Amino acid sequence: MRIEIRLSASMYRRWHEDLVDRLRQLPDSEVVVRFVDDQPTRAYRRLASVLRLERWLHGLEPGGLGRGNLLPAPATTAGKADIVLDLTAAPEPGHWTVHYDGRPGEEAAVDALRAGRQPVVTVVDGAGEVRAQGRPGSEQPGLLATALADISAGVATLLVGAVAGKPFAAAVIGDPPDGTPRPFAVIAGRRVVGAAVRLAYRIGFRAPHWRVGWRFVEGPDVLTLGRLPDTGWQDLPDDGYHFYADPFPFEHEGETYLFVEDFDHRLDKAVISAVAWDDHGPRGVPQTVLSHAVHLSYPCVLEDSGEIWMIPETSNAQTVELYRAVRFPWEWERHSVLLEGVEASDVTPFRHDGRWWLTAAVGFGGSLSDSLCLWSAPELWGPWTPHAHNPVLVDIASARPAGHVQVRDGRLLRPVQDCRAGYGAAMGVAEITRLDDDGFEQQVIAQLGPGESWAGSRLHTLNTAGGIETIDGSRLSPRFRRARTQG
Repeated sequence: MRIEIRLSASMYRRWHEDLVDRLRQLPDSEVVVRFVDDQPTRAYRRLASVLRLERWLHGLEPGGLGRGNLLPAPATTAGKADIVLDLTAAPEPGHWTVHYDGRPGEEAAVDALRAGRQPVVTVVDGAGEVRAQGRPGSEQPGLLATALADISAGVATLLVGAVAGKPFAAAVIGDPPDGTPRPFAVIAGRRVVGAAVRLAYRIGFRAPHWRVGWRFVEGPDVLTLGRLPDTGWQDLPDDGYHFYADPFPFEHEGETYLFVEDFDHRLDKAVISAVAWDDHGPRGVPQTVLSHAVHLSYPCVLEDSGEIWMIPETSNAQTVELYRAVRFPWEWERHSVLLEGVEASDVTPFRHDGRWWLTAAVGFGGSLSDSLCLWSAPELWGPWTPHAHNPVLVDIASARPAGHVQVRDGRLLRPVQDCRAGYGAAMGVAEITRLDDDGFEQQVIAQLGPGESWAGSRLHTLNTAGGIETIDGSRLSPRFRRARTQG
């Protein structure tokens, strides 16, 4: 298969090089690059100024938005292309194109970000047929330098999948929200003010600082209700130096325990801790039960084959590791490494149709929250086989897992993170409607966010077990307040 990529000479980015490398890895593919001579538009020059300002204020590298070094194909290169990927602002008829909220060209993506949204991306072939669609995004949508780079990496993933004929699950798209792009001068001014505010915030507060909410649940839980209850939540106390996040309750022999990510601001690293529960709430303070050379989080605890297991997130080690309880809940040993060489976030195992499945968000050079990958295995300890169409979904609003997959009234429901407004900003509930070796489909049936039922600016994880339901979000932790004694 011969693929020709057409690029604008004035808007040539390093992510285009990554796209070429990934396309060349497809079987029997030949890729050539041709540049279209043009002049930078006024809007492009203003964008470049804002990107330079953001990088200076935040110490960012150009990354995928840096200038590339690809050489164009010689004019004498023979052979007609099977596919022409036209990534210029004015693609020719009959070429494959990328549309951002229905418009081609990088400036369309920038306009969406300036209007406060992350654009819907559609890959259209030369006959006008949609070959792929998704909503690649960024955990930092407020910065053009990070958001545009992350979205571009997601575009590369969609393009490679489209060329390879990969079926992506449909993202919940809907109509683009209304919004007028803010002028670049206004954006630049806000960046300067915002940087000063963030600096003051870092000086005055420990950040980020998460908090765990819990409630006793006797009736329907949030997955069943499809909304947050009116009864409210109680906070799991912390001392200000630690924060707790990613709560996973687990019941064993009539006792309930809560496992959490336990982050120490002084060490800038987290371990997994646990605390016993009774009819009044937590019995004491969470105690460390598992540590690692890397940051640990998302302690997914489950039971199988008469033993209790945990798969914590070890994405910084690029592994997925399985631990077995030696003395539950206080002592664990590593049983095996399920996957290596993959930066998998929030790995969530569950059984379906007699097999084990893993869901995780995986980074492909951009966001760590917009691409969902799957693996399957006959047993929890493997061997694990990647899904043939990974990533099966590209959607910043519904890809990343947010808790145990549960069955409710015969429906397979998975909590998902909605990061359109930033990492951990909101959640959704998705029903898995297809899951097999050839495909994956889901439908978002509920959207959850902070508000009267959960005060704060974030809503991140949802789990139920042992008579309690847990969520997590954010709180302020002043640096100059004396640490509180817990217990």
